[in-house]
Amino acid sequence: MPEPDAVGTGTTPPSAPAVPFGAADTKPPGDGTQSRSRNRRRRGSRGGRSRSPGTTGTGDAVSGTDEAGGGPDPGLDPSKLPEDLPDRHRENRPSPEAAERALVRRKPQIGDTIPAPSTVPPSAGGDGPDDKGGANKRRRRRGGTNRNRSGAGRGGGVGEGAGQPRSGGSESGASRSGRRRAEPVEALTPGGPVDLDDEVLQQRRGKERNGQALGRYLMAVHVRPDAAQITVLQGRSLIEHYVSRPTDDVAQIHGNIYLARVQNVLPGMEAAFVDIGTPKNAVLYRGDTRYDPEDIEQKGEPRIEQILKNRQVILCQVTKNPIAHKGARLTQEISLPGRFVVLIPNSTTYGISKRLSDDERKRLRKILDKVKPAEHGLIVRTAAEGVTDEEIRNDVLRLVEQWAKIEALAAKQQAPALLYREPDMAVRVIREEFNKEYRKVVIDDPTIYEEVRDYVAGISPALADRVEFFDIAKEPLPLLERFNVHEQLHKALDRKVWLPSGGSLIIEHTEALTVIDVNTGKNVGRSSLEETVYRNNLEAAEEIARQLRLRDIGGIIVIDFIDMEIRKNRDDVIRTFRSALARDKTRTQVFDISELGLVEMTRKRIGEGLLESFSAPCEVCEGRGLVIDKVLLGDDDAI
Repeated sequence: MPEPDAVGTGTTPPSAPAVPFGAADTKPPGDGTQSRSRNRRRRGSRGGRSRSPGTTGTGDAVSGTDEAGGGPDPGLDPSKLPEDLPDRHRENRPSPEAAERALVRRKPQIGDTIPAPSTVPPSAGGDGPDDKGGANKRRRRRGGTNRNRSGAGRGGGVGEGAGQPRSGGSESGASRSGRRRAEPVEALTPGGPVDLDDEVLQQRRGKERNGQALGRYLMAVHVRPDAAQITVLQGRSLIEHYVSRPTDDVAQIHGNIYLARVQNVLPGMEAAFVDIGTPKNAVLYRGDTRYDPEDIEQKGEPRIEQILKNRQVILCQVTKNPIAHKGARLTQEISLPGRFVVLIPNSTTYGISKRLSDDERKRLRKILDKVKPAEHGLIVRTAAEGVTDEEIRNDVLRLVEQWAKIEALAAKQQAPALLYREPDMAVRVIREEFNKEYRKVVIDDPTIYEEVRDYVAGISPALADRVEFFDIAKEPLPLLERFNVHEQLHKALDRKVWLPSGGSLIIEHTEALTVIDVNTGKNVGRSSLEETVYRNNLEAAEEIARQLRLRDIGGIIVIDFIDMEIRKNRDDVIRTFRSALARDKTRTQVFDISELGLVEMTRKRIGEGLLESFSAPCEVCEGRGLVIDKVLLGDDDAI
């Protein structure tokens, strides 16, 4: 999901226990002190499914179980394991104090999205009688009474029946049993537009000149049979470019919701491999799990093997696409973004974007008190500025209906299964960014055009006339050539970028980070070396910020500016760089220039960048850019 708004949350009691997804409210009755040992729950019980016959009266396994969570699942497919884990949630992070100083404060923009905040979230857990073997013993089991797969509950954990077939690889138990896989839930399109008076419509319509809409940005959507390309131009300059493959449920799955199965818990990595039905298993870290405090016997923060068990079925959402050999990253914090609000199912979260003024926050808080569902949390986005209570209510009702469909589908499906798929890239970009600053959106595909037009007419009727259809049969040039996009794309894919004064940038990608080298190139200056270097670095700072956004470069980035002797010049360059980055919607952190002229920074990475979207590793050199002389190595096959 895109970068969040700054949010002020309200009524989220930190100590409130979370109710698990699919869990019942009943608890096994107590039998007094004499039967207390028999009623004591057994941690990690699966209702006798994997239990060894040799168990004690307290439910402790004697032998032959894998309930510790650290052992591999016998049905685990090694080919689905990623070669490497995604970046840990604490990896390469500076101290909180340094991170706060380095954070680049982005300018408020309408259309920002907000993921679910950190609350005490729901997870797997629950009570229920265990009638395995017909004995009178009662043991508490994880995952809810009768371990049903119902989605009518709270949290991220879902139980499965004792006789339910296990999933191996991408083939699910439902497909092996011949059951037809249901289609995932799609984002609901707004209904009819809300009736607004002429004054409000005129205010939202934006500026016009001679009947033509004015705005800094233009969006062009070019659709091919194999891919769709979404381009954002500022004036005539290309600033963002996205590539979307049709129905890509393998590489572009950010925001999708899955009914997944835990394949292997790794206590040493504080993570778990989770089967979501993709070729590579996804990864769920300890910090992204949700659990019921009543399910944890030990005090303090529980370990991941106490929260998750092998073959446990959970509800989760993708927060980062799979990149190269790394699997996707998951969270059990579910959030459904709308145009004006974000719905956090089964939560008490209550918040309004801090980017709004105090008066607007007070107005929206009154509306939020009326429309907030009792069982769900809501966060009001920056895009809600100036909207009516009816528009917010319609957005909330649409998201609640969407979540109800996801719950109903989860009750019918067997893991792994895709429950919710994010809409097409064009609709997502419209949902997150489109506002009156865009002079128009041009689309050359009639199907996408109608979908986007209907969506905009439902959420922003004042801007519906800015969505235009580009008829390729009548236009002399293709859409991207019409706006000079192809030429700029070729430059964006090159490792070398020229600066206006003759300097250059060299952008190199490595496994761990991206390195950008600043050179004077043909820039020889006029007055002094310090002045020449200073002016060259100022140009480089502006261009690097633009290239990071255009190429969608994420992770750790190291920039080698040319050394400057004067401290004031170094401060001016880093100030210019941060100011240029403030226009980027993606979260960035920038540290001061070191004595060696290096700038260390981070930029949030969600998926593959622009270069990866247009390229594939070379089969000869395997992406190294070098060919080894095998003759000198004594390889007879090379002779």
